[in-house]
Amino acid sequence: MTADLDNLKSQLQSLADNAEQAVTEVQTAEQLEQVRVEYLGKKGVLSQILGAMGKLSADERPQVGAIANQIKQSLQTQLEDRKIVLQKAEINRRLEAETIDVTMPGVIRAPQGRVHPIQGTIDRVLDILVGLGFTVAQGPEIETDYYNFEALNTPADHPARDMQDTLYLSDGKLLRTQTSSVQIRYMEANEPPLRIVCPGRVYRKDDIDATHSPVFHQIELLAVEEGLTFGDLKGTVTTFVEELFGEREVRFRPSYFPFTEPSAEVDVQWNGRWLELGGCGMVDPNVFKAVGYDPETITGFAWGFGIERIAMVMHQIDDIRRFFSSDLRFLQQF
Repeated sequence: MTADLDNLKSQLQSLADNAEQAVTEVQTAEQLEQVRVEYLGKKGVLSQILGAMGKLSADERPQVGAIANQIKQSLQTQLEDRKIVLQKAEINRRLEAETIDVTMPGVIRAPQGRVHPIQGTIDRVLDILVGLGFTVAQGPEIETDYYNFEALNTPADHPARDMQDTLYLSDGKLLRTQTSSVQIRYMEANEPPLRIVCPGRVYRKDDIDATHSPVFHQIELLAVEEGLTFGDLKGTVTTFVEELFGEREVRFRPSYFPFTEPSAEVDVQWNGRWLELGGCGMVDPNVFKAVGYDPETITGFAWGFGIERIAMVMHQIDDIRRFFSSDLRFLQQF
């Protein structure tokens, strides 16, 4: 064995020892890559050592090559194993850093939203009426004269139009004054029997004060089928009032509406006085004729009331304008 062969073997063993130590000490993937390049790269330590193989004889070169391949494979295995260890350590570090301590108190970054008292009242009313078998129906707020008045037995010269000061638009249409227009549209598209409840905004040219607003909310219900009577209407209204306010005395006063006959106002006892809730009655035959129903074979009843009035009673609110003020001091009470 020549001195050159001994020298190369010694260098290879030193490379193996140094590389193993370097791999063990690295702490990051970047450092590990630097070690790989330093020892196994094209210009690395191993390539430099093998560059001196030209001084060896033909019999000695295979010996050095075998040792070099063994060291290279061992070093590659060490590099791969260390890489896996570093990756697992990084994952554990990130998991530890990103862990949420569920025992810590929560931080409220923004105030919680609340249901507006008007919407809350609508939701409560609809829960009751849907429970009584009614289906919610919706319609447009911009209406035609036909659906808002004429089909509801209120022609152009009818004095009942004076009861509702209407807001007309430039194209001849109007902002609906009542949700009864939804009933007409629904009956045109559906055959009896039917039970619907129609919630929504309505508009009238009212002066603004503690009890009046040009924009307010109504809910109207309609039931149509064979054999319905005023007794069915009274039973439905009474059941609704008891569900909403608890057991209360209900009073029906004769009244007039162009689209019902007979008609009545509904009052309920509240804090020792009578509170008017809305108007009701049996659907006028002319309304059935307008939608193609036969008034000789079917009957129906309707009832409409204002949501703001109910909300003011339920929450002891003295001024309707508070509902539309967007005053957080008021709204945060609900």
